[in-house]
Amino acid sequence: MARPTKYSKAMQQAADDYVNGGHEACGDVVPSVAGLACELGVTRSTMYEWQKHHCQFSDTLGRLESVQERMSLSGGLTGKLNSTIVKLLLANHGYTERVSQDHKSSDGSMTPPTVVQIVSPDDNRKG
Repeated sequence: MARPTKYSKAMQQAADDYVNGGHEACGDVVPSVAGLACELGVTRSTMYEWQKHHCQFSDTLGRLESVQERMSLSGGLTGKLNSTIVKLLLANHGYTERVSQDHKSSDGSMTPPTVVQIVSPDDNRKG
């Protein structure tokens, strides 16, 4: 037999309040799923279950992700947030760092050599 759910209108309102700026009053620089779980007194897995069964809560978690992404981008661009942490946060939103490598050295010393084949006139006639 399953335990009764703690989900209620009051929990939904508390979640919405957290996402809509209440995270700052809790001491969170950006809203997070972990922060919301702590404020609601439930586990993350409980919130993910609520997300499956309650459309309004699902929307709240979606907004949480959007607000977190926006605040991370802005904080990273303005230097208000630690760049390493911002990089980790944004990776959760699909951002990646791409580095292209040129396999040639600037002075040419590591450039693959050009292959020169010397073919005698006799070899040309055979082919």
